[in-house]
Amino acid sequence: MRYVQLRAFHNVAIEGGFSRAADALHLTQPAISDQVRKLEEEYDLLLFNRHKRQVSLTPQGERLLEITRRLFDNEQQALDLLSESRALRAGTLRIVADSAHHLLHILARFRERHPGVRVTVRAGNTDSVLSALHGYEADIGVLGDLPESHDIEALQLNSTPITAFVARDHALARRKSLTFAELKDLPLVLREDGSKTRRKLEDAARSAGVTLSAAIEAEGREAVREIVASGAGIGFVSTAEFGADARLVAIPVEGAEAMVMDEALVCLRERRGGKLVQAFFDIAREMAQG
Repeated sequence: MRYVQLRAFHNVAIEGGFSRAADALHLTQPAISDQVRKLEEEYDLLLFNRHKRQVSLTPQGERLLEITRRLFDNEQQALDLLSESRALRAGTLRIVADSAHHLLHILARFRERHPGVRVTVRAGNTDSVLSALHGYEADIGVLGDLPESHDIEALQLNSTPITAFVARDHALARRKSLTFAELKDLPLVLREDGSKTRRKLEDAARSAGVTLSAAIEAEGREAVREIVASGAGIGFVSTAEFGADARLVAIPVEGAEAMVMDEALVCLRERRGGKLVQAFFDIAREMAQG
Protein backbone atom coordinates (compact mmCIF):
# COMPACT_ATOMS: atom_id res chain seq x y z
CA MET A 1 0.00 0.00 0.00
CA ARG A 2 1.38 3.36 -1.05
CA TYR A 3 0.46 6.88 -0.09
CA VAL A 4 -0.40 7.79 -3.69
CA GLN A 5 -2.83 4.87 -3.87
CA LEU A 6 -4.67 5.93 -0.71
CA ARG A 7 -4.72 9.53 -1.92
CA ALA A 8 -6.21 8.45 -5.24
CA PHE A 9 -8.85 6.31 -3.51
CA HIS A 10 -9.73 9.09 -1.06
CA ASN A 11 -10.21 11.71 -3.75
CA VAL A 12 -12.33 9.45 -5.95
CA ALA A 13 -14.52 8.73 -2.91
CA ILE A 14 -15.01 12.34 -1.82
CA GLU A 15 -15.23 13.79 -5.34
CA GLY A 16 -17.66 11.13 -6.53
CA GLY A 17 -15.77 10.02 -9.62
CA PHE A 18 -12.41 9.33 -11.25
CA SER A 19 -12.40 12.34 -13.58
CA ARG A 20 -13.25 14.80 -10.79
CA ALA A 21 -10.57 13.22 -8.58
CA ALA A 22 -8.07 13.64 -11.41
CA ASP A 23 -8.99 17.32 -11.71
CA ALA A 24 -8.65 17.82 -7.95
CA LEU A 25 -5.20 16.21 -7.91
CA HIS A 26 -4.08 17.72 -11.23
CA LEU A 27 -3.43 14.26 -12.65
CA THR A 28 -4.82 12.29 -15.59
CA GLN A 29 -7.82 10.01 -15.15
CA PRO A 30 -5.86 6.91 -16.27
CA ALA A 31 -3.27 7.62 -13.57
CA ILE A 32 -5.96 7.82 -10.88
CA SER A 33 -7.70 4.68 -12.16
CA ASP A 34 -4.38 2.81 -12.20
CA GLN A 35 -3.57 3.72 -8.58
CA VAL A 36 -7.00 2.59 -7.33
CA ARG A 37 -6.81 -0.60 -9.41
CA LYS A 38 -3.40 -1.46 -7.95
CA LEU A 39 -4.69 -0.89 -4.41
CA GLU A 40 -7.67 -3.18 -5.02
CA GLU A 41 -5.53 -5.87 -6.65
CA GLU A 42 -2.86 -5.83 -3.95
CA TYR A 43 -5.40 -6.50 -1.20
CA ASP A 44 -7.96 -8.40 -3.27
CA LEU A 45 -10.73 -5.93 -2.35
CA LEU A 46 -13.37 -4.16 -4.37
CA LEU A 47 -13.51 -0.56 -3.12
CA PHE A 48 -15.84 0.89 -5.75
CA ASN A 49 -18.84 -0.38 -7.66
CA ARG A 50 -18.45 0.78 -11.25
CA HIS A 51 -21.54 0.94 -13.43
CA LYS A 52 -22.06 3.01 -16.58
CA ARG A 53 -19.48 5.64 -15.60
CA GLN A 54 -21.02 5.89 -12.13
CA VAL A 55 -19.02 4.89 -9.06
CA SER A 56 -20.18 4.16 -5.55
CA LEU A 57 -18.34 2.86 -2.50
CA THR A 58 -18.60 -0.76 -1.47
CA PRO A 59 -18.93 -1.57 2.26
CA GLN A 60 -15.14 -2.05 2.38
CA GLY A 61 -14.70 1.26 0.60
CA GLU A 62 -16.94 3.01 3.13
CA ARG A 63 -14.84 1.67 5.99
CA LEU A 64 -11.60 2.70 4.31
CA LEU A 65 -12.97 6.19 3.66
CA GLU A 66 -13.62 6.64 7.40
CA ILE A 67 -9.91 5.99 7.96
CA THR A 68 -8.61 8.11 5.08
CA ARG A 69 -10.75 11.07 6.19
CA ARG A 70 -8.85 11.03 9.49
CA LEU A 71 -5.55 10.38 7.73
CA PHE A 72 -5.77 13.32 5.34
CA ASP A 73 -7.35 15.61 7.91
CA ASN A 74 -4.38 14.92 10.21
CA GLU A 75 -2.09 15.61 7.28
CA GLN A 76 -3.79 18.99 6.79
CA GLN A 77 -3.46 19.77 10.50
CA ALA A 78 0.25 18.96 10.32
CA LEU A 79 0.56 21.28 7.34
CA ASP A 80 -1.32 24.00 9.23
CA LEU A 81 1.01 23.57 12.21
CA LEU A 82 4.08 23.88 9.99
CA SER A 83 2.70 26.99 8.34
CA GLU A 84 0.75 28.62 11.17
CA SER A 85 1.08 32.18 10.02
CA ARG A 86 0.03 31.27 6.49
CA ALA A 87 -3.09 29.45 7.75
CA LEU A 88 -4.26 32.62 9.49
CA ARG A 89 -3.55 34.67 6.38
CA ALA A 90 -4.98 32.52 3.62
CA GLY A 91 -6.65 29.40 5.02
CA THR A 92 -10.24 28.18 4.78
CA LEU A 93 -12.62 27.76 7.72
CA ARG A 94 -15.69 25.57 7.13
CA ILE A 95 -18.74 26.12 9.34
CA VAL A 96 -22.05 24.24 9.45
CA ALA A 97 -24.71 25.99 11.54
CA ASP A 98 -28.27 25.24 12.52
CA SER A 99 -28.64 29.03 12.50
CA ALA A 100 -26.07 31.49 11.19
CA HIS A 101 -27.78 34.19 13.28
CA HIS A 102 -25.70 33.23 16.32
CA LEU A 103 -22.46 33.66 14.37
CA LEU A 104 -22.91 37.06 12.77
CA HIS A 105 -21.12 39.16 15.40
CA ILE A 106 -18.32 36.57 15.75
CA LEU A 107 -17.86 36.34 11.98
CA ALA A 108 -17.56 40.11 11.70
CA ARG A 109 -14.80 40.22 14.35
CA PHE A 110 -13.04 37.20 12.84
CA ARG A 111 -13.01 38.85 9.39
CA GLU A 112 -11.55 42.03 10.89
CA ARG A 113 -8.64 40.11 12.38
CA HIS A 114 -8.10 37.59 9.58
CA PRO A 115 -9.31 39.17 6.32
CA GLY A 116 -7.38 36.72 4.16
CA VAL A 117 -9.16 33.64 5.53
CA ARG A 118 -11.96 32.24 3.37
CA VAL A 119 -15.02 31.26 5.43
CA THR A 120 -17.78 28.97 4.16
CA VAL A 121 -21.07 28.67 6.07
CA ARG A 122 -23.62 25.93 5.36
CA ALA A 123 -27.01 25.38 7.00
CA GLY A 124 -27.91 22.16 8.79
CA ASN A 125 -29.79 20.67 11.72
CA THR A 126 -28.32 19.00 14.80
CA ASP A 127 -27.81 15.63 13.09
CA SER A 128 -26.23 17.02 9.95
CA VAL A 129 -23.93 19.37 11.91
CA LEU A 130 -22.56 16.48 13.98
CA SER A 131 -22.30 14.30 10.88
CA ALA A 132 -20.29 16.99 9.07
CA LEU A 133 -17.90 17.35 12.01
CA HIS A 134 -17.34 13.61 12.40
CA GLY A 135 -16.98 13.23 8.64
CA TYR A 136 -14.30 15.97 8.58
CA GLU A 137 -16.50 17.98 6.20
CA ALA A 138 -16.64 20.94 8.60
CA ASP A 139 -14.25 22.52 11.09
CA ILE A 140 -16.81 24.20 13.35
CA GLY A 141 -20.52 23.70 13.99
CA VAL A 142 -23.32 25.59 15.72
CA LEU A 143 -25.90 23.49 17.57
CA GLY A 144 -29.17 24.22 19.31
CA ASP A 145 -28.04 22.37 22.42
CA LEU A 146 -24.89 21.49 24.36
CA PRO A 147 -23.90 18.03 23.06
CA GLU A 148 -23.22 15.22 25.51
CA SER A 149 -20.24 13.69 23.76
CA HIS A 150 -16.69 13.17 24.99
CA ASP A 151 -15.21 13.89 21.56
CA ILE A 152 -16.91 17.29 21.14
CA GLU A 153 -15.56 20.59 22.47
CA ALA A 154 -18.36 23.11 23.09
CA LEU A 155 -18.67 26.78 23.98
CA GLN A 156 -22.13 28.03 24.95
CA LEU A 157 -23.19 31.12 22.99
CA ASN A 158 -26.62 31.83 24.51
CA SER A 159 -29.73 30.20 25.99
CA THR A 160 -33.23 31.21 24.90
CA PRO A 161 -36.74 29.68 25.02
CA ILE A 162 -38.67 28.39 22.02
CA THR A 163 -41.66 30.45 20.95
CA ALA A 164 -44.55 29.89 18.56
CA PHE A 165 -45.09 32.40 15.75
CA VAL A 166 -47.78 33.19 13.19
CA ALA A 167 -48.38 35.59 10.31
CA ARG A 168 -49.34 39.11 11.45
CA ASP A 169 -52.82 38.80 9.91
CA HIS A 170 -53.42 35.30 11.35
CA ALA A 171 -56.52 34.81 13.54
CA LEU A 172 -54.26 34.01 16.52
CA ALA A 173 -51.91 36.96 16.08
CA ARG A 174 -53.44 38.89 19.02
CA ARG A 175 -53.19 36.00 21.48
CA LYS A 176 -50.94 36.58 24.51
CA SER A 177 -50.05 32.88 24.74
CA LEU A 178 -50.97 29.37 23.56
CA THR A 179 -51.22 26.05 25.42
CA PHE A 180 -50.05 22.65 24.20
CA ALA A 181 -53.67 21.48 24.27
CA GLU A 182 -54.58 24.27 21.85
CA LEU A 183 -51.60 23.56 19.60
CA LYS A 184 -52.72 19.94 19.21
CA ASP A 185 -55.69 21.01 17.06
CA LEU A 186 -53.92 23.73 15.06
CA PRO A 187 -52.02 23.46 11.75
CA LEU A 188 -48.36 23.23 12.77
CA VAL A 189 -45.40 23.88 10.48
CA LEU A 190 -42.55 21.80 11.90
CA ARG A 191 -38.90 21.34 10.98
CA GLU A 192 -37.60 18.08 9.55
CA ASP A 193 -36.65 15.09 11.71
CA GLY A 194 -33.24 15.75 13.25
CA SER A 195 -34.14 19.31 14.21
CA LYS A 196 -33.42 20.01 17.88
CA THR A 197 -36.14 22.67 17.96
CA ARG A 198 -38.74 20.13 16.86
CA ARG A 199 -37.43 17.49 19.26
CA LYS A 200 -37.61 19.82 22.25
CA LEU A 201 -41.09 21.00 21.27
CA GLU A 202 -42.43 17.45 20.93
CA ASP A 203 -40.77 16.31 24.18
CA ALA A 204 -42.25 19.24 26.13
CA ALA A 205 -45.69 18.57 24.65
CA ARG A 206 -45.50 14.88 25.58
CA SER A 207 -44.58 15.85 29.14
CA ALA A 208 -47.81 17.86 29.16
CA GLY A 209 -49.74 14.83 27.91
CA VAL A 210 -50.10 16.11 24.35
CA THR A 211 -48.89 14.60 21.08
CA LEU A 212 -48.22 17.14 18.35
CA SER A 213 -48.20 16.37 14.63
CA ALA A 214 -47.14 18.41 11.63
CA ALA A 215 -49.64 19.70 9.11
CA ILE A 216 -46.62 20.78 7.07
CA GLU A 217 -43.03 19.55 7.47
CA ALA A 218 -40.35 21.81 6.02
CA GLU A 219 -36.58 21.44 5.80
CA GLY A 220 -34.78 24.41 7.27
CA ARG A 221 -35.69 27.39 9.40
CA GLU A 222 -36.13 29.77 6.48
CA ALA A 223 -38.58 27.44 4.76
CA VAL A 224 -40.68 27.31 7.94
CA ARG A 225 -40.58 31.09 8.22
CA GLU A 226 -41.81 31.64 4.66
CA ILE A 227 -44.59 29.07 4.97
CA VAL A 228 -45.82 30.62 8.22
CA ALA A 229 -45.61 34.14 6.73
CA SER A 230 -47.97 32.96 3.98
CA GLY A 231 -50.59 32.21 6.65
CA ALA A 232 -50.43 28.42 6.25
CA GLY A 233 -49.85 27.57 9.91
CA ILE A 234 -47.92 28.02 13.16
CA GLY A 235 -44.15 27.72 13.38
CA PHE A 236 -41.65 27.46 16.22
CA VAL A 237 -38.22 28.98 16.74
CA SER A 238 -35.93 30.05 19.56
CA THR A 239 -36.52 33.67 20.54
CA ALA A 240 -32.90 34.52 19.68
CA GLU A 241 -33.57 33.47 16.09
CA PHE A 242 -36.99 35.06 15.69
CA GLY A 243 -35.45 38.32 14.56
CA ALA A 244 -37.26 41.36 13.17
CA ASP A 245 -39.79 40.39 10.52
CA ALA A 246 -42.81 42.67 10.13
CA ARG A 247 -44.77 39.78 8.64
CA LEU A 248 -44.62 37.68 11.80
CA VAL A 249 -45.80 37.78 15.43
CA ALA A 250 -44.33 35.68 18.26
CA ILE A 251 -46.68 33.95 20.75
CA PRO A 252 -45.25 32.37 23.94
CA VAL A 253 -46.26 28.79 24.75
CA GLU A 254 -47.53 28.18 28.30
CA GLY A 255 -45.71 25.56 30.35
CA ALA A 256 -42.76 25.53 27.97
CA GLU A 257 -40.02 26.05 30.57
CA ALA A 258 -38.19 22.95 29.29
CA MET A 259 -38.13 24.29 25.73
CA VAL A 260 -34.83 26.15 26.01
CA MET A 261 -32.26 26.16 23.22
CA ASP A 262 -28.67 26.30 24.48
CA GLU A 263 -26.93 27.44 21.32
CA ALA A 264 -23.33 26.25 21.28
CA LEU A 265 -20.22 26.59 19.15
CA VAL A 266 -18.72 23.10 18.69
CA CYS A 267 -15.82 21.28 17.09
CA LEU A 268 -14.16 17.89 17.37
CA ARG A 269 -11.94 17.87 20.44
CA GLU A 270 -9.07 16.47 18.37
CA ARG A 271 -9.27 19.52 16.07
CA ARG A 272 -9.46 22.16 18.79
CA GLY A 273 -5.76 22.93 18.35
CA GLY A 274 -6.13 23.92 14.69
CA LYS A 275 -5.11 27.56 14.21
CA LEU A 276 -8.28 28.70 12.50
CA VAL A 277 -10.57 26.79 14.85
CA GLN A 278 -8.67 28.10 17.85
CA ALA A 279 -8.80 31.68 16.56
CA PHE A 280 -12.57 31.49 16.01
CA PHE A 281 -13.20 29.97 19.46
CA ASP A 282 -10.99 32.60 21.10
CA ILE A 283 -13.00 35.41 19.52
CA ALA A 284 -16.30 33.77 20.48
CA ARG A 285 -15.11 33.40 24.09
CA GLU A 286 -13.92 37.04 24.21
CA MET A 287 -17.29 38.28 22.98
CA ALA A 288 -19.21 36.01 25.37
CA GLN A 289 -17.23 37.35 28.32
CA GLY A 290 -17.30 40.95 27.15
